[in-house]
Amino acid sequence: MLTNDQLAQWDRDNFFHPSTHLAQHARGETASRIITGGSGVFIEDRDGKRLLDAFAGLYCVNVGYGRREIIEAIAEQARALAYYHAYVGHGTEASITLAKMILDRAPANMSKVYFGLGGSDANETNLKLVWYYNNIRGYPQKKKIISRWRGYHGSGLATGSLTGLALFHDKFDLPLDRILHTEAPYYYRRDEPAMSEADFVAHCVSELEALISREGPETIAAFIGEPVLGTGGLVPPPAGYWEAIQPVLRKHDILLIADEVVTGFGRLGTMFGSQHYRMESDIITIAKGLTSAYAPLSGSIVSDRVWKVLEQGTDEHGAFGHGWTYSAHPLGAAAGIANLKLIDELGLVDNAGETGRYLNAAMSAAFAEHPHVGDIRGEGMLCALEFVEDKDPRQFFDPSKGIGGQVAAALLRRGVIARAMPQGDILGFAPPLCLTRDEADQIVEKTVEAVAEVLG
Repeated sequence: MLTNDQLAQWDRDNFFHPSTHLAQHARGETASRIITGGSGVFIEDRDGKRLLDAFAGLYCVNVGYGRREIIEAIAEQARALAYYHAYVGHGTEASITLAKMILDRAPANMSKVYFGLGGSDANETNLKLVWYYNNIRGYPQKKKIISRWRGYHGSGLATGSLTGLALFHDKFDLPLDRILHTEAPYYYRRDEPAMSEADFVAHCVSELEALISREGPETIAAFIGEPVLGTGGLVPPPAGYWEAIQPVLRKHDILLIADEVVTGFGRLGTMFGSQHYRMESDIITIAKGLTSAYAPLSGSIVSDRVWKVLEQGTDEHGAFGHGWTYSAHPLGAAAGIANLKLIDELGLVDNAGETGRYLNAAMSAAFAEHPHVGDIRGEGMLCALEFVEDKDPRQFFDPSKGIGGQVAAALLRRGVIARAMPQGDILGFAPPLCLTRDEADQIVEKTVEAVAEVLG
């Protein structure tokens, strides 16, 4: 029996929820899920139901819920100084310290950190940095950005355009000009089933080169990509993908932006996905795991070569005209410091690799022979199941059946939260990095039950 029905009514009457079927929610056809607490990998709702959060919120609560160290760091910072801006050289002990901690962990070619609030505004910053960079270098036509279909880079105007998912484009008049899309490194969904993984990588490279040739390399400024596709389906790249893509970018003087909002700070079993895949990134986008979502904070980490041009620009043209009121907010910075300390102290990067491998192996063992599980994939503490009507030949379900959503709902009824990913019948898992093997076993056991309920 639900309690506090007035709160649910207020929710329907007043609260505009993101990524929600607005009409169904307003009519009460979908339940309000009101969360009141959390500890470790579990959250609790207002009715006292305890749920294993196998998606870490939105891939973001890396250290788990209820960490007193972060809570107390935020409170202590609020008592001392709740806010001051970062304009014209101002800083706080927290923001300066966190910037150093990030660079101590980042790839060696990184130089400075610009702070924002979320991944969307960080990628908006990145585009402005890239355009400024090429204007200062004397290449005013070099402005187009190449993203990938199924990539996710935010929900703003430019960042929603970078995102390669129909849900974020349709009826929003997106994508905007200057944003281009190329092949997603999604081997399971290749057009030619007989194509080998190596041939598919060559195909991705060929498609990229053809796009650059059509548009003119003198017009292409940057290529943005997640080390592992996130919201587009939790898809690790095929072997050799990043090694093959990067020479094309270097040949045409195209910057590489690694969107590490999901993969940064341990999720792949390395501190950064750029390190995991040997990406020589020029800009790295960070958010989510930076504070484990205990407070909003994002960042753009810029490389030495980009930073030198930015410095040149201000010598020639004056102060850099970009900023957010809440850039480097001290409460977010304090949360970030405490969070990174916890990641180190608890060994969560190593645990993400080890327990993530265990979770992926257990999923593979449980579903390898299932007639309706076409693909089982993952990397580090990311895992996904893709459901199909027939495995051979590969035949997908009619999207109107909502199989992925049905399985996610059946799993929720069993006390485990996973995510039905958009554009496919895909069930995604991205647990907190503190997940134990016993908790991984619970996820797999309940997933087996949920799939059996929906698909037999």
